[in-house]
Formats: sequence, C-alpha cells, structure tokens
Amino acid sequence: MTTTAATDTAATTAARQVDPAEDAHREELAFLAAHDPGPRPPGWRLTPRAVVTFVMGSGGEPLSLPRGVTVDGVRSRLVISDKFVGERALVERAVITLAGERGLLLVGEPGTAKSMLSELLAAAVCGSSQLVVQGTAGTTEDQLRYGWNYALLLAEGPTPRALVPSPVLTAMRGGGVVRVEEVTRCLPEVQDALVSILSDRRIAVPELSGTDAATVHAAPGFTVIATANLRDRGVSEMSAALKRRFNFEAVGPIGDLAAEVDLVRRSARAALERVQADFAVDDAVLEALVTAFRDLRNGVSEEGWSVERPSTVMSTAEAVSVATSLGLAGAYFPGDRDAASLLPGHLLGVVRKDDPGDAARLLSYWDGAVRRRAESGARLWRRLWELRDVLDA
Repeated sequence: MTTTAATDTAATTAARQVDPAEDAHREELAFLAAHDPGPRPPGWRLTPRAVVTFVMGSGGEPLSLPRGVTVDGVRSRLVISDKFVGERALVERAVITLAGERGLLLVGEPGTAKSMLSELLAAAVCGSSQLVVQGTAGTTEDQLRYGWNYALLLAEGPTPRALVPSPVLTAMRGGGVVRVEEVTRCLPEVQDALVSILSDRRIAVPELSGTDAATVHAAPGFTVIATANLRDRGVSEMSAALKRRFNFEAVGPIGDLAAEVDLVRRSARAALERVQADFAVDDAVLEALVTAFRDLRNGVSEEGWSVERPSTVMSTAEAVSVATSLGLAGAYFPGDRDAASLLPGHLLGVVRKDDPGDAARLLSYWDGAVRRRAESGARLWRRLWELRDVLDA
C-alpha cells in the first residue's frame, strides 16, 4: 500500500490534539437532551439539571432514556462521566446565573479549571464552546464588537456583507454563550465595551445607520462567561460598573487528596493516549507528587507541619503537567530511570517559574516534611529524601 504527501497532509489536517467539549462528549450531550425533557431556558440545548449532570457526572450510575425514546447513534443507557472536580453547589449556582441570562465570572488561582468549566458550561447550554475572546493587553474593542473586511469595505462601502462579527456579536445573534478568557488582562477601555453589551443587550453599528442592520439585538439565551485569575488583579482592575454586571463564583483548589490524585492520573493518561503511549507511572509516585503540590500550595503538610510556600502557584494543572512528563519519560526512555528519581527535578522546574529563589523553599520542604516522612519508614519518601542532592546542585 502506498500513500501520497497529499493524503498525509489531509490526515494531519483532520487530526486534533484536543477536541472541544461539544465534540469530545457528543454522545453524552445528545443523550442528556433526550433523557431530561423538562423545561429549558430560551435557547438552551439541555435543562439546567441536565447541564449540572453533564459537568458533574452521574456518579458512576447509568442513566436510561425514557421508554419509547431513541436517538440515532446514542445508547439507551449511559454513564455520564465526571468532568469537573469541585463543589456541585458551585456548578448549580453557575447554571442558575446563566439561566437568568446574567454574566458569570469565574475567579480563582491559575490552574483551577476555570476555563475548562466555562467550556463545559457553554457546550452544554448552547452546543458550542468555541465563541471565545482571549483577553490580553493587545485585545481590542473590535474583538468584543465587530470589525470590517477592508477589501469589501473599499469596494462596497459599509455594508452588512463587509462587517466581520466578533464572537460576542455572533453569540448575540444566535442566542449563545460567549466566553471571555482572562478578562482582567484586557485594558480598561476594552473591558468598558462589555458594560454596555451586558446592560443594553445590543450593539450599535453606526456605519450602517439607516438600515435594518444598524443595531444587533441579543437573541434569547445570550450570555457571557468570563474568567479571571486572582493573581492578575493588579493588571487591569475591573470597574465597579462591570463587576455589577456579573455574578462572581470562586473556583478553588481540589479539597480531597484522593480526588486530586484521580484527576491527575486520568488527565495524564489521556495526554499519553493522544500520542499513542501507555501511561505507567506508579500510583504511589502519583500520590507523592500530588501530596507535595498540596503541601507547597497550602503552606502546611497533610500531617500539619508548617511548609514554606513558593510564589509559584502549585496548581493541579501543573501537577498534571509533571505527571504527564513522568509518563512520557517512561514511555520513550523505558528502563533509563524510574519515575521517582525524576520527580525532584520536575518539582524544581515548577517552583522556579516565578522566582528562582523559590528553589530554597523546595529544599526547605525536603529538609522538613520529606525528611520526616522518610524517618517514619515510608519507603517512597525515603527514596525521595535520598535524592535531595538533585535540589542542592
């Protein structure tokens, strides 16, 4: 069998590293739409209860479609996977906010799955999570309102055909959900554009004055989900007027050790599956990895010992990154070094991201919590203590 360069290119183009939530969980979304026929807010694909079930999962129990209801390509019984590890009450409040067509702002430390939660909510509510504005210092007001196709503008003048809608404008026309990531990284004048959008629920296009397209009104169901990192508070502080247009929900770190270990394992395994490699990191190493992250994040160990906190955010997302690296090392360099021997070096790389001086804090953690666990007879922690020189190099 022979292949051509064109065939290879087409296959590469079709492949995706990561599917958006509406594609990755297409069967679950179709199942839940048929499973719960209850009342839905205008423009919603699922009921509010089904949205919460989609995000939080069915607790490992299979759900069944109502008798006599069938959906092409969808099983009649299905377990809904848990996708967000956090408080169910938080997700319920977020869904109620969106059902009231009010803006939702998810705030928290970096790496607490705010963006993932916003993606899941958007996919469940309107069927698309891809109407996104990424907030940066370079984000312009046009990216929140509209721009122009300048070739058409020069040829035809300002016409509806020449107008290039922003993701916000597209969501308003279709009654969908638009996501604004890192809203506090946008300049104040850009943020101010959101105030009128969330208040008036319309966008004026003065260039089209005198035509039916001069004003775009939001269709029922339109709303905004924004995210903001607490550590970015000083970048571009939100105005009081903009804050009043949002309901705030704080997304915190995962409280339970076992739940965080399970999430790190599942996420790292999924990352290796995407590159067609097996994930073979021992559970004990994963637990030690997550325990170290939690100790350094909280400033206190699981046993209650005081720990110096580094300035870097020791987030679950960073823990997933380290676990993935350990898995990749085992897959591509089998037998060279065990995962435990690689752990100190990867932790050092994480804590030094914001401040190289934080290496001393990690060393202090080794001389404190790691040493005390080693002295208690825990074999893996004894092995990690023996690797202290990696941090002192």
